[in-house]
Amino acid sequence: MPISNPRIAILGNRVPSLNLPELEHFADPDSLLAASAFDVLLLDLPGTQAGKVLRKLRAAAPYRYSLVYCCRDQDGWCEALGDGSCPADSNEIKSNWRGWLERFRLFNHGAAPERFESRVLSWLWLRDDARIFALRDPLVPQHYRYPLLDVLADNEQVNPFVWLSLMAQQSWLEEGVLVDRVRLCSDCGSGRLNYIDVCAECQAMDISRQPSLHCFTCGHVGAQESFLKDGVLLCPNCLNRLRHIGSDYDRPMENYRCRSCQAFFVDAEVQARCLDCGLSHTPDKLRVREVRDFRLTEAGRFRCRQEFNDRSVRPFGRLNLLGGKDFYDLLTWQIQLARRYPQPAFSLIGLRFVNLTGSLSRLGEQRCHAFIDSVAERLKETVRETDRCSRSTEEFFWIMLPHTEGSGLEIVKQRLSKVAELFSAPEISDISLRVTSITAPRDLLDQEDGELLLARLAGELG
Repeated sequence: MPISNPRIAILGNRVPSLNLPELEHFADPDSLLAASAFDVLLLDLPGTQAGKVLRKLRAAAPYRYSLVYCCRDQDGWCEALGDGSCPADSNEIKSNWRGWLERFRLFNHGAAPERFESRVLSWLWLRDDARIFALRDPLVPQHYRYPLLDVLADNEQVNPFVWLSLMAQQSWLEEGVLVDRVRLCSDCGSGRLNYIDVCAECQAMDISRQPSLHCFTCGHVGAQESFLKDGVLLCPNCLNRLRHIGSDYDRPMENYRCRSCQAFFVDAEVQARCLDCGLSHTPDKLRVREVRDFRLTEAGRFRCRQEFNDRSVRPFGRLNLLGGKDFYDLLTWQIQLARRYPQPAFSLIGLRFVNLTGSLSRLGEQRCHAFIDSVAERLKETVRETDRCSRSTEEFFWIMLPHTEGSGLEIVKQRLSKVAELFSAPEISDISLRVTSITAPRDLLDQEDGELLLARLAGELG
């Protein structure tokens, strides 16, 4: 079905540089939301105002995934929820929208995902190089928030830091730029902490910096003012006159005095008191959290390509496909078993579809999915129910074959040669298939675990 030009609306002022006579103009977001949904929105508003409008638009179903460009300066909310600055050329807007629409049509026949997890991954997948930005916000206890997760959560209760950590562990998201490192209360998780100096002896807060003297004769240490008697220095303990510093007395390092217990000490102890729950902690007991941006991984993009169909008919869903970390752990366990019990052996096959990524980008989303379905069907003919597979990137595919020695491995590799027959079409003729394999424990190196083994085989595949 041919794709027509997008319906574009602008909220705020008009953009004179764009030659778009069909552009519709709205003065406020309420009037925009009352009209039929547009394909592309341009926000010509000051940064802070544009950020507030974006929050409202992204929370509304018609504009949750739509392309929204900010035409002026952008604040943190604009960067987190928008699609960047408005392109200077209207043809670029149309081209971006056509690419976006081709992907969006894969959503369950054009219906947006329902689950929170799928909504976030899909929002990222619809945009090249999109990220989940962390935004500093003094109103939240942890000092940072993730605007995209906030607006896509709807009414669900989501802990963004826990959810992001889970998605990273499952290899759907990967960590990006380190934004900050914050310390949180180990009890309630709040970052609203007050650091105070307390007495090293009794932990009282009423301490003061006070010069002190040390008498060499009797060893007494006390406040300097207690040594002053009628303009001369006398030890209040032994009453000896202190004339020469270095021979009669000196100034000790203990410059702090506690008004509660009268103790002198060099350095005060530091306590972090939570302003939300009131508990006190030593700084080393606080929870340290790194605040980072996140982006979609290769495995996450692959999941998005397949997520929008029913799980029972997803082509790679029938291949016992595991995420990166799960596959590493399973492979490491198999290696440990093989070293302890050499029989039965197991084998591992690595496939690399050279130039696959570039070819798929030229095919477009629809034809790309058709080709991936074909590859999946051929692989399904080779993979057994007991085998386990993983896909570390778009080009690399791994098959673990339990209870399979060298002879069985060769039979499987011969079957895989049928996959290469799919690359005969002119538009994908530059795709080639490289294969490598090992049989454990015979081909293992010393101290090699699952992750190191895959790295070695990936190097062999180029």
